[in-house]
Amino acid sequence: MAISLTETAASRVSTFLANRGKGLGVRLGVRTTGCSGLAYVLEFVDEANTDDLVFEDKGVKVIIDQKSLVYLDGTELDFVKEGLNEGFQFNNPNTKGECGCGESFTV
Repeated sequence: MAISLTETAASRVSTFLANRGKGLGVRLGVRTTGCSGLAYVLEFVDEANTDDLVFEDKGVKVIIDQKSLVYLDGTELDFVKEGLNEGFQFNNPNTKGECGCGESFTV
């Protein structure tokens, strides 16, 4: 079981953490919402919970709760720029479908 980051995503997360002046890493997770059922959660973490799993890739700690890992196992986090838009993108091999707006997914 693993979560990975592209070089671009790792660099972007490291920059955000440096600008914050603190932080253990980034938390990836899922929550129930949207028209397809699940949505991604990404937030910066100052300390991990006792039941969190911690992965490290390219010098960045990725924190994930055990419930979310079932949906995100094997996911690669990327950071992409398309025209004027930029943001984190989840490349999740478990996804079976997404809603039309791209805000939620099913597994």
